[in-house]
Amino acid sequence: MQKVKTLGELKKLGYQSKSIKDELRTNLITKIKKKENVFKGIVGYEDTVIPEIERAILSRHHINLLGLRGQAKTRIARQMTELLDEYIPIVEGSELNDDPLNPISLFGKNKIAELNDKTPIAWLHRSERYIEKLATPDVSISDLIGDVDPIKAANLKLSYSDERVIHYGIIPRSNRCIFVINELPDLQARIQVSLFNILQEGDIQIRGFKLRLLLDIQFIFTANPEDYTNRGSIVTPLKDRIGSQILTHYPKSIELSKKITKQEAKLTDVQKSQIEVGYLIQNLIERIAFEARESEFVDSKSGVSARLTISAYENLVSTAERRMLLNNEESTAARISDLTGVIPSVNGKIELVYEGEQEGAAIVAQYLVGKAIKNEFLDYFPDPTSLKKKKDAGPYQSIVNWFAEGNIVDMMLLENNKIYKKGLESIPGLQELVDLFLPKISKSEKLIMMEFILFALAEHSLIGKKVLERGLQFKDVSSSIFSEKDFFKDQNN
Repeated sequence: MQKVKTLGELKKLGYQSKSIKDELRTNLITKIKKKENVFKGIVGYEDTVIPEIERAILSRHHINLLGLRGQAKTRIARQMTELLDEYIPIVEGSELNDDPLNPISLFGKNKIAELNDKTPIAWLHRSERYIEKLATPDVSISDLIGDVDPIKAANLKLSYSDERVIHYGIIPRSNRCIFVINELPDLQARIQVSLFNILQEGDIQIRGFKLRLLLDIQFIFTANPEDYTNRGSIVTPLKDRIGSQILTHYPKSIELSKKITKQEAKLTDVQKSQIEVGYLIQNLIERIAFEARESEFVDSKSGVSARLTISAYENLVSTAERRMLLNNEESTAARISDLTGVIPSVNGKIELVYEGEQEGAAIVAQYLVGKAIKNEFLDYFPDPTSLKKKKDAGPYQSIVNWFAEGNIVDMMLLENNKIYKKGLESIPGLQELVDLFLPKISKSEKLIMMEFILFALAEHSLIGKKVLERGLQFKDVSSSIFSEKDFFKDQNN
């Protein structure tokens, strides 16, 4: 079809024009019948968001994706181009992607009136039919809709009443395309009002010109919940004109969150082959985000992006890699102590409430890591909290007694694999505890689990944990003085 170069050839071919909404609908129906995955790489929305989007497309609606940051709203919008026809014909040279069979611009109409069947045709690929605009307070009506161009009027010696002096904005230039406005509430109310006619009647007005450009556009808006931002809101008449408002959400389980992180994390082949990240560490990375979304220190209205766990996972691997390189080792496994390396990723991904600001971002981040360890521990071992009320610490008693006798274990953040293994195996009862509750795990996972027990018992206050200049010291709880602020001060030096 792309060999067709003129309007006459296009007519002979029997080409039939259709609106962009009909394109999306027709191609979606084909994919649904073939049971093809429409939105590849979108995890966790299979039974919630995606069916609602498909219903909106079948209904030929404009769409507003409403959700907190990091919920794949823009990614979904970008993937909708896969539902467009691969190529569509346009009048060659047209600013507004004029349909040769139904032109809307003065240029397109004049061209066809002049050349008729000899009018040259160009072909537009679906990848070129996606336009995205970030809404900011400085966006003007001229940017979106258009304005009179005095320079064009002067150069062409035209009157301001001549339609040819108009400089079209980004929306008319998006004719027959998917047009996305991100963060819609950030648009000033008077700018949002300018969208009313476009959404309802499909036409525009520019500086009083009596234009009726029947634009063919699929609008997709993205926004955070209105109670999240003080920067603005969606005006009610505009919201009323958007056919479907679809609520997005964060992953509802650790497993779904892990799948997203693994899919999105950018690791080198060397990192993938030389750094082992066990299931426990993977779970802890995801649980940090889950704890943050429930934390009293974090602004829940702001949300905790899925990018937190992706960045944290990348930093965790790099922390293990750096230790491996310094020790001149060929491979290593990520450790519980390597979670100190994810703090910078957490710091930049959470918005703190007043109480959190008082504590400081680094302290809150460490608190979230500790809480993740504390709660993840309950999925593998008995709850130490219930045992702590008794004189007997149950399966942890031998470990607690060993530290109570004055024994101390220093765990340096950069120690090599041999010293790390030797230090953990020197603690009586630690390996036996893992064998008792998790007899089938691998040798490398067993070491990580032994370290995990130490950290968890410290979080449950059965043993003590003290900060050293370049690591941590585990000791009897009664003799431990732990200052997280000093720890992070050392880490930043």
